This record gives sequence, structure tokens and C-alpha cells, in this order.
Amino acid sequence: MQKVEREMIFQAQTQGIMEGWLERLGAKLDHLFIKKGLLLVLVGFLLGRALILAKIAPFALPFFAAVFLMRKEKTGQAAIAVVLGALTTSIPSAGFTFASIGAFFIFYLIFSRISFDRVKVLPLNVLIASLATRLSLTYVFNHELVYYDIMMSIIEAGLGYILTLIFIQSVPLLSIRRRKQVLKNEEIICLIILLASVLTGTIGWSVYDVSVEHVLSRYLVMLFAFIGGAAIGSTVGVVTGLILSLANVASLYQMSLLAFSGLLGGLLKDGKKFGVGIGLLIGTLLIGLYGEGTTDLLPTILESCIAILIFLLTPKAAISKIATFIPGTEEHAQEQQQYMRKVRDVTAKRVEQFSTLFHALSNSFNYQGLTNKDEDDSREIDYFLSNVTEKTCQTCFRKTKCWEDNFNTTYDYMLEIMRECETNSSGPPNRTLQREWDNHCVKGARVYEEIKQELSFYHANQRLKKQVQESRRLVADQLLGVSQVMDNFAKEIQRERENHQHQEDQIIEALAGMGIELGQIDIYSLKSGNVDIELSIPYCNGTGEAEKVIAPMLSDIVGETIVVKKEDCAPFPHGYCQVALGSAKAFVVDTGVAHAAKGGAFVSGDCYSTIELGAGKYAIAISDGMGNGERAFLESNETLVLLQKILQSGIEEKVAIKSVNSVLSLRTTDEIFSTLDLAMIDLQDANVKFLKIGSSPSFIKRGESIKKIEASNLPMGIIQDFEVDVVSDQLKSGDILVMMSDGVFEGPSHVENYDVWMKRKLKEISTGDPQEIADILLEEVIRTSGQIQDDMTVIVAKIQHNIPKWASIPVYPSKKAL
Repeated sequence: MQKVEREMIFQAQTQGIMEGWLERLGAKLDHLFIKKGLLLVLVGFLLGRALILAKIAPFALPFFAAVFLMRKEKTGQAAIAVVLGALTTSIPSAGFTFASIGAFFIFYLIFSRISFDRVKVLPLNVLIASLATRLSLTYVFNHELVYYDIMMSIIEAGLGYILTLIFIQSVPLLSIRRRKQVLKNEEIICLIILLASVLTGTIGWSVYDVSVEHVLSRYLVMLFAFIGGAAIGSTVGVVTGLILSLANVASLYQMSLLAFSGLLGGLLKDGKKFGVGIGLLIGTLLIGLYGEGTTDLLPTILESCIAILIFLLTPKAAISKIATFIPGTEEHAQEQQQYMRKVRDVTAKRVEQFSTLFHALSNSFNYQGLTNKDEDDSREIDYFLSNVTEKTCQTCFRKTKCWEDNFNTTYDYMLEIMRECETNSSGPPNRTLQREWDNHCVKGARVYEEIKQELSFYHANQRLKKQVQESRRLVADQLLGVSQVMDNFAKEIQRERENHQHQEDQIIEALAGMGIELGQIDIYSLKSGNVDIELSIPYCNGTGEAEKVIAPMLSDIVGETIVVKKEDCAPFPHGYCQVALGSAKAFVVDTGVAHAAKGGAFVSGDCYSTIELGAGKYAIAISDGMGNGERAFLESNETLVLLQKILQSGIEEKVAIKSVNSVLSLRTTDEIFSTLDLAMIDLQDANVKFLKIGSSPSFIKRGESIKKIEASNLPMGIIQDFEVDVVSDQLKSGDILVMMSDGVFEGPSHVENYDVWMKRKLKEISTGDPQEIADILLEEVIRTSGQIQDDMTVIVAKIQHNIPKWASIPVYPSKKAL
């Protein structure tokens, strides 16, 4: 065992050393080739050698111009590289390259004075510099210009113009490290053209009759076919073969070989590297027999074998790094997913920081200091008495005797007078206290009057202070609620979408077995009670295929009721309809409302609301403004609107109600109050929470039994600080919830016990329809009272199990996803 452990430790250490060495080697190579510009030097050298038809050299100047525009600090290295590359072919070619660079600078200075857009002017600069240099050199050496020379110069300059546009896109890929950036299709093509142009510079190089350009071009095709598949492989083959055939017409058949090999290699990429290599061998045999016959087939096969060997020796890490930039590859998808995960984590972290900030602000507003309430009251009384003594005792000749010799006695007397004036402001004064104080103080009557006057300011300051405290508490509660919402939102962001590829395949297979074709399917969640699936189906012509067939089949597949949440039909035939499916709620609520204004008026002071919140909850609310008419209506309506907005934001119910109460109590000094009767029903388990603020009782009817729900809370807006009593209950399917305003509950005349009368009337109602119950109950109240004495509102809600319209369609057990 110890020997095995030592071997494992040795292997781990060896692997760590190798990984560290490879990482350091990669960093050094990256520094040498990218940062130091060695890669640009090698590419420039080969492009300086590249010729078309052994006469035209359109590659060197566009490459130099692109480096001058993108990496100005590497301009000297690029110029030396292309000139040296041209010098290996011939001295005239090197002279043309050197002269064209000089002409480029001359025309660049001219164009820089005309236009400031260097990117648009650069290709034209290359065209004019190349054309002028070629025509000038031809005229100097031949002493004449024939039509052929002019045409070849124009072709060379035109190719230079086009290659400049291409190299502007591709040179940054070789010189600047791109961070998690995807190559566009145009950039991929430009990069392939650049690489093929570089391979042109190897024409004429051979080792034991093995052409270097053939080996490298086939290796390039295999590399991209393995990374991008048949489409990318064949594209690279066509572009590379075309450029090589332009440089050497005798190699025209190479374009067919490379294109066909790229296609076969991409189709056989599932066989890994060996599959791509077999594709190249098959293409070499077929095209080689057609192009060169059996006599020259052996060197071609040897070149392909060498290319395959180099491809097999290529590190997997290098291939994966290249694949991250190619759209459609698995590495690219993982890179994008990693990038999105990083963005998600950063966003969640920022939201959490904001949540922490709001929580700290809430604590700051709630901070009341280290002193307690008794100390604050004592300090306020001291300030009060000091103001009184400042106006009465400062100029009195008995000041020293009262406040130095008999401080406690004087202080207690004044404090008792203050409390007496507070409790008995309008009644007759306390004769005993007044007589004792007159015996103690020579200015007793004046002190009495000053205390009474100062009390009004004292009470005003106390009210203002209390209002400020309530304002701070309101802000603190709101900030705390926002903090909780943002914290929940951050946790929701961090819930990464799970990979449901296997379940998607199973669902597609199961539906295909029933003859249903899916265009696309995305599974966001398969959590019980929170299934979220989006899919596209062929044009259904409004037949409801998703609701009648697909949703019932998915119900059997995932094991719970699935319904159509949203469906967007295709606007034209042969299109696709987008369908969103999700879990059905366990319970549904059917409501009925009946209301009437006082005296049959048009405007009622009662307001009601029934809304389904996004968290799977159903809210029923009634608000009764004080009084009747438009003013009461505005008050109750504003209460419900404000409550609805706060609840929809995700803030907890108790915090929402306390916030609304604080707003109502602080916004006006008028005695305008409103009641609130709120019921929050959970549609998954039918649990209900009642929050009653000065409202009438509610009733739950279950068969023949009637249950009363009530709570003791003052109406909203009367006091600033209050606790909300929450009454919870468990509803069942078939239960009927009856909520009403005080106009309905206390409406019947000549009734001693409203509870007994309401329970008896609810028992007598035989119908189960919520709207009929509401209408009957309101009519009974009006008939009993003989008139509409107050605003009346009654809401009846019936809770039932959610029974889907369509039963689930059974699928073969082997095809079920869960």
C-alpha cells in the first residue's frame, strides 16, 4: 500500500511539474511570438516570397500597410521581413518591394492631409503606390511601357487593394491577443486567405521530393475540418487550393484535392483525428489518380502521410484553443457558457452589493443612538423647564435660594405643574398644588402661565419629532424590503440553467414516435411544480395541437400536469409556432363581486382588487375609505394601487402593508383613514393568509359549516407604528371564501348579532357559483335594511382543484424523460 501511495504521489508530482513546465513554455512562446512580433516577422518573410504566376508580388505591400495601421511599433520589423523574403526570390523583386514601401509613405503623407479616415484611405494608398512603383520600374529598365505591362501592373495593384482589406481583418488575429472573442465569418475567411497566402511563400521548398507547400496546406485543411466540420473544411480547402493554384498553375488539381479532403475530413470528424486523416487519404487517392496518374501517386501519398503525422502530433490544447474562436464548435459553446457564467456571477455580485448597501442604509435609518426612551424624555423635560426658567427665574431675586439651595424641591414642583397642565388643560386648576407653589415662588402665577404657553411648543416639537421618526422608519422599512427583493433576485440569477440535453432528446424521440415533429425545444426547468419548456412546432393553422396533444403527452412524460402558458402562431404557412409550456397550478380561484354605493350613487367609497401575483399567489383585497363619495373612493383606491405595486415587486405582505400605512399616515394631516382586508392564497397548497386592517370579518364556507375569520387592527393611517396580525388557514377544494366591507356586514337593520345572521344566510344559500352567492348576499342585506345605508362590497372566491381540459396521453415507458 505504501508503495502504491508513493507511486501515486510521484505521478501527481511529475504531472504537476510537466503542467507547470508546459505553462511556462507556453507563456515564453506567447511572449516571443506575439508580444515581440516574431510571428509577424515570419509571416512577412513568407509573404515577401509569395508570387503569382512567378511575376506578380501583391502580398508584401498590403501586409506591410496592415501592420503599419494596426501595430505601428512593429513597422520596421515588417518592412525588413518582407524585403528579405523578396530578396530570396530575386533582386528585382526585392527592389520593387523596397521601392513600393517608400512610395507608400509618400502617398500616405499626401492622403493624410486630405482625409483623416486612415482605414478607408489605406487600400487606395496601397493601390496607387503599387501601380506607380511597378510602372516606374518597368519603364526605367525597359525604356517603354507595353499594353501587357500596364495590364499586369493594374492586376497587381487591384489585388493589393483587395488584400489590404483582407489583411486589415486578419493581421490583428496574429498580433493581438483576443480575449474571449468570437471570430466573425468574414474574419475566418480573411484568416484563411492570409494563411493560404503565407503558404504561397513556401512554393519551391521541398525535402526529398516532398513539397512543403503540399504538406502544410493539407495539414491546414485537416486542422480546420477537425475543428469546424465539413463546411469549414471544404471552405478552407477551396480557398487554399485556389490561392496556391494562382501561384502555380501546375498545382490546379490541388484545389480539388484539398476541397474534397476537407469535406471528407469534416464528415469523418466523429472518428477523431484518425477519421480526419482517413478522409485526407481517401481524397488523395481519388484526386491523385485523376490528376497525376499512378506514376506520381507515391510522392502525393507520402506528403499526405506526413501531414497526417504532424496533425496527430498537434497538441490537443492548441486545437481546443483555436476551436474556441470558431462558432458552432463545442469548445466555443463552452467558452460562451463560461463567459455568460462570469457575466452572471458579476451581475449577481453587484446586486448583492446593492442589497447589502440598502440593508446598511435601513439599519442606519433605524439607528436610535445609545440612549433609551426614558433618557430622551428626561432630556426633553429638562429643555422644557430650562426654557421656562429662562423667561421667569433669570431676573428673580430669589433665584439662588430656589435653584441652588432648594433645587430638587423647585424642580419637582415645576415638573408636577407641567404634568398637571398636560392632564387638566381645560379644567379647573389644582388648588392645593397652586397654593403650595405660590408659597414657594414669588412669581407663581407667571410661572404657571409660561408653562402653559411653553407646553404648546413642547407638544408641537414632540409631534414633529415623532413624525420624523416615523418617516425614518418608513424609509428603513422600504430599504429593507428592497434589500430583500434584491437579495432574492441575486440568488435567482445564480441559479444556473441546468443542462437538459438528455431530457430534450428523450422528449423529441417520444413525440417523434407519435408523429409530432418539433422544430426546436428548450428546457429551462424540470423542477416539480415549476416546469418551464419552450418549443416550436410546424404551422398548426389554429387547430390547438399544442394544447390538445403536446401538453397532454408532456404531462405523461414529466409526471405532472403541463399546460400551454403562451402560444404565438406562425403568421404564414410553412412557418413555426412558438409555444411556452409550464406546470399547471394545483388550485384555481373563481371569484364573484357585488357592490353598491350609498343611496344608489355612482361613486362608491369601497374599492376591491383581485390579482394573481407572479409567485403563484392570488390576492383578494377590499379597501373602505372613511365616509362616502369621491374622496373616500380616491383614498381606498390609492391604498389598493399602492399595495398592488408593492406586492408585485416581491416585498413581503406585512412589510407592504406597514409601508402603505406609513405613507397614508404621513402624507396628510387630515383625518382620512381607510380599512384594508387582504387575503393571500397560495395556488400550490391552498394555504391562505388574512391581513385585516380595521376591516370586517370574513367567512369560509365548507359544506354546512361556516368559519369566521377576524383580527383586531386599527384602520390604516390612524397611527404610524403598529403590528399587523396575520391569520392563517388551510383551504380545501370546494371551499368558499366570503369577504365584505362593513356596509355589508353591519348593513342589516334590527339585527342584534351580525355574526349569527351572516352565518345563517350563508348556510341558506344553496348555489355554489361565486357570482350568484355575491349577488344573493348583497340583495339580502339591502332587503333587510330597506335601503343602501353605506357603501357595500362583497367578494366571493371559490377554491377548486385545477382539472386540465385534456387528459394526459400515455407514452411508452421507455420514452419517458423522468
